[in-house]
Amino acid sequence: MSTNSLHSTKKLWRSISKTISVVGILGVGLFISALVLFVSKTGSNQWIQRMFATDSIQLWWYVTRASGLLAYFLLWLSTAWGLAVGSKIFDPVLERMFTYDFHEHLSLLGLGFALVHVVVLLFDRFLPFSIWQVLIPFIAPYRNFWVGIGIIAFYMSALVTITFYMRSWIGMSAFRKIHYLSLLAYVGVTFHGMFAGTDYALPLTQILYKGTLLVTLFLTTYWLGLLWMRRVEERRQKRLEARRRHGQKRSQWGRGY
Repeated sequence: MSTNSLHSTKKLWRSISKTISVVGILGVGLFISALVLFVSKTGSNQWIQRMFATDSIQLWWYVTRASGLLAYFLLWLSTAWGLAVGSKIFDPVLERMFTYDFHEHLSLLGLGFALVHVVVLLFDRFLPFSIWQVLIPFIAPYRNFWVGIGIIAFYMSALVTITFYMRSWIGMSAFRKIHYLSLLAYVGVTFHGMFAGTDYALPLTQILYKGTLLVTLFLTTYWLGLLWMRRVEERRQKRLEARRRHGQKRSQWGRGY
């Protein structure tokens, strides 16, 4: 087997293992939720009902809030990690392969918990959403504008995450350009949480949102600064190369004369 084939096989197995792990985590969570729901509907175990409050109208409201906050934190961590990888902050201490894989893993987990956050809204009895209201932006019964921003941000995050598996088809240039949407998605998720999330009034939640936003602004500024410096250096090198070639031509003309 050639080196390229072996590398491709290892890369494929890494992607499969990461997908299986994420699906496994979400599957366990959904299984537990389904078990609790089944018990609450059948009434087969009053003790479990009292323990998990499955007969409470607020149960799914708590679940969707918790999954939403966790999804936000994971998507922020994925965005911040991606900016750090792009700025080569981790290069002195971590291998690039690990940082890329971890970034991809964080994106999948964040997207998975965001999906749980959306799906649970369909079962909420306190403020129920229809399937169309969680799929189509700006028609939700609750703060429709900011919920719509969250839906659009979810779609952008899904698009960015999918391109992890399409790099060989779309090319690195298109992959990087699509990946820039992750910053817009993060901004959308942040505003969605701040203006549509019911937990934003809590001091700890405000610290979470404002602290992560400040870190993202710093990393983005640092990353953009490095890009600017890199392009300035590239232009300088091109000018030096052009001068060198021009000098060589003049030297050849002089010898010919």
